[in-house]
Amino acid sequence: MASVGSPRQLGESRRSARKQLRLTQPQLALAAGVGVRFIVDLEAGKPTVRLENLLSVIDVLGSKVRLIGLPEVAGKDLSEGTDHGA
Repeated sequence: MASVGSPRQLGESRRSARKQLRLTQPQLALAAGVGVRFIVDLEAGKPTVRLENLLSVIDVLGSKVRLIGLPEVAGKDLSEGTDHGA
């Protein structure tokens, strides 16, 4: 499990995942329903990328976001609901 602490680390980890899947930036953008410019900005570590688009890219790459150290929401399974508008 990768741990990221900055936009740059997040971008580097997503670039690595994309390359492991042998996807080009345009292929990933198409699969995630985002623009190529978004992928370029994400991989460059731009700190103002749109969360909804980021979650779509993470999903396409077969990853999940896990928040550690936050309290659970009673009666709700936060692992459900992976519809990111795609």
